[in-house]
Amino acid sequence: MGVKGLQYFMERCCPESCVTVDLREMVKQHVPKTSDNTSSPTLVVDGMACLRHWYLCKDWVCGGQWNEYMSILRRWVETFTSAGIRLVFFFDGVVEEKKRHEWVKRRRRVNGQVSKLFRYIKLHGEQPGKDLFTLPSGLATFTPFALRTLGQDVFCSVQEADYEIACYARRHGCMGILGQDSDFIIYDSVPYLSVAKLQLDRLTTVLYDRERLCRAIGLDVSQLPLLACLLGNDVVPEERMQAIRNSAWTAYRKPYDTAHSGAPQRQMVLAVSQFVSSLWGREEEERGLIPQTLKLTVADRQLLEKGICSYLLAGPEASQRDALPPITSTFEKRVSPEILKACVEKHVSAEGFMVYNVVCEGVIECSNSLEDEEDRELVPQAVVYKSCRQRIYGLLLLNRHDDSTVEPPAIREWFVYPGNPLKEPDMVLPIPICIACEQPSLDLLWFSSGPEVSALRLMSFLSIFDCQELAEMYGVVEDFLLAALCLVTYIALQVPSLCSEDVDAYLSQAVCLRLTSLQELQQIKLPFLSSRAVQLGSLYVRGLSYLLGANCASGCPLPTTALMPWQSFDGQLFHSKYLLAHSGTEQMVLLDNLPSSLAVFLQLREKHVEVCMKRNRVLQSRPRASLLDRSHSPRYRDGHTAGVDNWPDRGEASGGWRRGSRQCSDGNNRVKLQERPAHRGRGGGGQYSHPRFHPPSFDGSGQNLSSLSEHTRSGWRPSRGRYQLAPSLKLLEPRQPPLEWKMELSNIF
Repeated sequence: MGVKGLQYFMERCCPESCVTVDLREMVKQHVPKTSDNTSSPTLVVDGMACLRHWYLCKDWVCGGQWNEYMSILRRWVETFTSAGIRLVFFFDGVVEEKKRHEWVKRRRRVNGQVSKLFRYIKLHGEQPGKDLFTLPSGLATFTPFALRTLGQDVFCSVQEADYEIACYARRHGCMGILGQDSDFIIYDSVPYLSVAKLQLDRLTTVLYDRERLCRAIGLDVSQLPLLACLLGNDVVPEERMQAIRNSAWTAYRKPYDTAHSGAPQRQMVLAVSQFVSSLWGREEEERGLIPQTLKLTVADRQLLEKGICSYLLAGPEASQRDALPPITSTFEKRVSPEILKACVEKHVSAEGFMVYNVVCEGVIECSNSLEDEEDRELVPQAVVYKSCRQRIYGLLLLNRHDDSTVEPPAIREWFVYPGNPLKEPDMVLPIPICIACEQPSLDLLWFSSGPEVSALRLMSFLSIFDCQELAEMYGVVEDFLLAALCLVTYIALQVPSLCSEDVDAYLSQAVCLRLTSLQELQQIKLPFLSSRAVQLGSLYVRGLSYLLGANCASGCPLPTTALMPWQSFDGQLFHSKYLLAHSGTEQMVLLDNLPSSLAVFLQLREKHVEVCMKRNRVLQSRPRASLLDRSHSPRYRDGHTAGVDNWPDRGEASGGWRRGSRQCSDGNNRVKLQERPAHRGRGGGGQYSHPRFHPPSFDGSGQNLSSLSEHTRSGWRPSRGRYQLAPSLKLLEPRQPPLEWKMELSNIF
């Protein structure tokens, strides 16, 4: 990000421009430069640049330790607040098309890292080291909501976030910008402070001083934008200005400087700086952004001008609205002005998700998820959630009075998933929601009130996930559990290989999370990692973001807090429940031997099975792990152990999704899976053993996928493995559930 090599140059070759500062001293010395400056000195924080520095949790590969992450954010905010520093956070709200090529390059690079990560897990059964660290899926989506929960001012950008940060800081006379992007050196704004160099306990960091930099390289501050573009940045690709840099290198390089630390980069920056200085060497100052003496093709000159303009800030006198481009909608004829205004307001204040990007931009993107490109069984998340996205688009854009002969508008999707080269967006059409009455208008859902409208909002929300029957659970269980049940049911309907053990893991951890302390979550020790469980954890968290988008589109029938991952998901806890469920652990133990938790779990499980059966989706039992040595088992509440050891992940049996063979996400082509014999006594403490075989799975036409040849399955063939059986271990004397719960268990299975 930022200017290629500039920050490295300042740190290694121009150390006088990197000044260590004490933020508490800066507070004392800060003098407001504008009349509208708040009473407290303000730091504007680049939230996207801080994510890696905020996520300090030991576990990251299992889907995120979200409660621990919340506690880290709380401590971080409190440290600044106690020092008298007000924080204002900005997050990227859009990817500008002029930067799309850089976005794609980074996504491809991260894809390679994710592939290495999964190979490591399958080889070693543990989390890899920091060299393969990848942020948990959804961290950028949910962090703004987390900070709002902590009472902070949070903004989401409608154009380049760096630009909006620099404008805001300059306009409000802020104390500084805290981030990690060398573009902040180029903007003529407030001091740029490094979050990477931040020592939180002492509140010290490094200030990158643009004035000292300019003195060292012989340029004026106004010439920094041209220097940045010639060196290469997100707008002007490095390769486009290679010829100019070569000319500058030939003309201004100093051969005797080769022994200097960082010599090549130092020489390049100094050579290009001297070249830029020479362009304005005449007394008669040339007008325009680029001197005419710089020989460029028309296309390169236009690109360079665009890059330089991206650094020119609105003046301090400009209002926030003046600093932003006029808001227009790609589909303004399909929504009312009031809806358009609400979309913008919710987006800018970081209260909404998806609706602005769909209605105003007509484009949506999703960055890398933790998905194993070699897994031939689990469907990529972009495919799993395509059906619900289409219904969200339909609710937002399909007017009930639309002419059926008119082609519906298509949304451009830039989604990272295995097999997508990201050369162009996927064009995805909206589809209407299935609801008993006529599809309601957005104005009704968003602005009207009354019990009938509230019920309509809830039904619209559930219809997006094809789970209308779950309306009966509203008010019966807590909102976050209703959301979790909706998501798990949708996943089960869309992913043919999902089994009953997976559902048990999802639901049990959602039920147990509220009763598990942060200390207990941190103390969970896993005997090994399952690559499949890693992918399922990421799939769940990505699904929460679509619940959030659907909730916004439907007029918010559920409180936003109920859809946050720290309410219903913890990566370590889910992974432990996954290993337990697949080892055949009794449900009483799976629910931490708490009868109240088991009762809630059974209630959710029964409704889940009911909805699935109505759609001809019968979940199989497909245990994938063996219950072995108790001494290597994960630890849970009350210090007891319940566990799984050894690790069959190198050859987990997999079944059925074949890329390109059929559509698995259209919401209509359901897959009926062969039911296996129910386990005996799972709820009442009885013994049972795993079947030693796995029945074939079938696609929508009834074809046996497991019998297809390697050639027919193309790249999506399943891996093969063997499972060892082990005797059950008596882990802890369980509290026996009441008789009616045992009967309910037998009915479910």
